Amino acid sequence: MSLSELMVDIPAEHETNVFGQFDVFAKKVERTFQVTLIARNGAVKVLGEHNAADKAKRVLNQLTELSKRGNTITEQNVNYAISLVYEDQEEELVEMDKDLICHTLQGKPIKPKTLGQKKYVDAIKSGMITFGLGPAGTGKTYLAMAMAVTAFKNNEVARIILTRPAIEAGEKLGFLPGDLQSKIDPYLRPLYDALYQIMGAESFMKNSEKGLIEVAPLAYMRGRTLDNAFIILDEAQNTTPAQMKMFLTRIGFGSKVVITGDSTQKDLPQGSTSGLDVAVKVVKNIEDIRICTLTNKDVVRHPLVQQIVKAYDEYEKKAGRAESRGSRNKRIKR
Repeated sequence: MSLSELMVDIPAEHETNVFGQFDVFAKKVERTFQVTLIARNGAVKVLGEHNAADKAKRVLNQLTELSKRGNTITEQNVNYAISLVYEDQEEELVEMDKDLICHTLQGKPIKPKTLGQKKYVDAIKSGMITFGLGPAGTGKTYLAMAMAVTAFKNNEVARIILTRPAIEAGEKLGFLPGDLQSKIDPYLRPLYDALYQIMGAESFMKNSEKGLIEVAPLAYMRGRTLDNAFIILDEAQNTTPAQMKMFLTRIGFGSKVVITGDSTQKDLPQGSTSGLDVAVKVVKNIEDIRICTLTNKDVVRHPLVQQIVKAYDEYEKKAGRAESRGSRNKRIKR
């Protein structure tokens, strides 16, 4: 085993950002690669086995480049940089950072943060209809919303239409008070939240009053033709096959559509078929339709969410195998 001593140039003004508060990111790099980091006068010495030290150096180089580009380094950045280095794809991290979609109201840049998200954004740009499939926290709805607002501001579309099925998440809420809008608002709240963050409540209300931005339950789409609009169908796993067919046949000229959903989080009645599952099989070979699948590697919420998604995936695979064995044993006994 050959030991190496490698140097990384990290300017003093970027060191705190790259190393994290109380050096938490530096310690993570040390633990992951079994190396020692020593920072002195704008340079960092990496001590350890040659291959491990080289990987640690590559991670630090990527994080430093992100910091120089004005990013606040997060734990997600560090985790993803480490995973890309193991796959020899670390250059992609900085390339993704160049793909700015827009800024939030507070001036925060919205960019894809993983390779999966980059492919998803590219698919939305190039396709007329894009299916964004994947677990919670992968940015399916948020990135689609950012793309919609950008297209609207650039006059590429005349309006934005956001819709989702009005269905409870595994619990019955009973009769809700108020007028029809008050009754459907709780189901559409995640869409409002994303819009407020990206374009601001005042701008949203002004455009909403003009009919340029519409947030409505899926049932309101029947009988309409949606021309020159950016349309987002959220939580599509909760559609029935009939609802999904109805939605897909509403699309008119000059429109762009994004359909997001997570097949593992259906709130449909037991035994019901999801319109999303059917649609993906039916339209997968149609030109100008993109199907983009995100995974737990693309989760950009708290790192714990990524671990939860991964744990559920493993649990469901084991449960599926056990169920399959049980069915096989029953057939053998017969």
